[in-house]
Amino acid sequence: MSNTFYITTPIYYVNDKPHIGHAYTTILADVLARFHRNLGFDTFFLTGLDEHGQKVQQAAAERNVDPQRHCDEMAPQFVELWEELHISNDDFIRTTEPRHKQVVQEFLQQVFDKGDIYKDEYKGLYSVSEERFITEKEAETGQFHDIRELLEKNYFFKMSDYQDQLIKYIEKHDTFIQPKHRKNEILGFLRQPLSDLCISRPKSRLNWGIELPFDEDYVTYVWFDALINYVTVTKYGTDDSSFKKWWPANYHLIGKDILTTHAVYWPTMLMSAGLPLPKSIFAHGWWLSDESKMSKSVGNVINPLDLIKEYGVDPVRYYLMREMVLGQDANFTLDSFIKRYNSDLANDFGNLLNRISTLIHKNYDGIVPHSRELTLDEKIIKDAAIELVSEIDGKIMNMKINEAIEDIMQFIRRINKYMEEQAPWKLVKENKDEAGRILYTAGESLRIGASLLSPVMPNRISILLEALNTGRSTEWGGLKSGSKIRDHQPLFPRIQV
Repeated sequence: MSNTFYITTPIYYVNDKPHIGHAYTTILADVLARFHRNLGFDTFFLTGLDEHGQKVQQAAAERNVDPQRHCDEMAPQFVELWEELHISNDDFIRTTEPRHKQVVQEFLQQVFDKGDIYKDEYKGLYSVSEERFITEKEAETGQFHDIRELLEKNYFFKMSDYQDQLIKYIEKHDTFIQPKHRKNEILGFLRQPLSDLCISRPKSRLNWGIELPFDEDYVTYVWFDALINYVTVTKYGTDDSSFKKWWPANYHLIGKDILTTHAVYWPTMLMSAGLPLPKSIFAHGWWLSDESKMSKSVGNVINPLDLIKEYGVDPVRYYLMREMVLGQDANFTLDSFIKRYNSDLANDFGNLLNRISTLIHKNYDGIVPHSRELTLDEKIIKDAAIELVSEIDGKIMNMKINEAIEDIMQFIRRINKYMEEQAPWKLVKENKDEAGRILYTAGESLRIGASLLSPVMPNRISILLEALNTGRSTEWGGLKSGSKIRDHQPLFPRIQV
């Protein structure tokens, strides 16, 4: 098994401010990247911005600025938000960078030289909002806005030539498109005739894009340019050892609305260029607000920065990861956020740390007591902790993050129950050694549970591990008897409603 892990988010459009959807995908990628780093994988995590195309040109024109300046002014909002959200990306690509333009032009030339690009006149319906030609059937769905009829000469990619090859590939590689219902959706789409892809825009209509290497009167269609970012950062065409190390990507994480571009356009482009396909394209659902899709026009878009200022980064990360079953939609309400925070984080998690540290400070001068010989009760807990570690690894590998978090919290609740049953605050008056063994077992269990949660809440877990004066290993025995625990602020103060 390869010891590298390469994960990508979509590159986000710069024509708008980042919202909860952007934040969710990026936090999800970050959690997966951190889990894999903790497991010893050589990890590469990419995010970035899509800066070309008609929408960007229009947004810049509305602000009366040059498109490049518009991009330069919008980009920091994403960079700053990712810093606020503790995103640990290894690269941040902007499609206006020279390294990317060079790769796109080389890729285009390669596909052109193969004979997979031709010029033709096309008359059809064009959706300005989606920046692509659409069929009559698509126009009737009402999902496309600002539709115009266009007649123009353009360059086309022979996508239809790769239809059968792609169907066979998807059928043979079960985890190529995840979750399964998205795979079935794409196979359904591919059962109908596949059109060729218009991959150019005449400069007379749109000049904000990467010029075609074989015709200076045209720029590249924004999706053909954007998708190539995933290989640009691997140093495709400039450093073969780097490219071979990281490509193919383990996961392209995407929202379900850009499934076709990633699961049809991108694989056929790669097939034409003779490159391996990504190992998995994973489409997650949408965050809804009161059961309806968030949209600016409805005014129900949640700004992640507002939540963070109010409640802190890690609780927001925790909620987003815990509430969404990967692949399905999830509903965001402030009420459910506060309930989840108070029950899981304040009651179960923070409370356990407070209990343990208070008792150790009060009765053992802040020194971690000796574990002693474990009784049957403690052995059962130790075994449960060891089993939990291997279970979590498996669930993360299978993209069941909400289940993994719930398993960790069930374990934390079990330790709270163990504390209630053993009552070390009473026992310490009669038998300090026995009470010490219970506190050691509870403290070590908390440490392991916290370590497993560190990819989800990196900041608060660091504070917890510092308070216990210990490291992040998930092997039993990491909490050292005789070491001094430190003072700490309440980790998750209860939210008063």
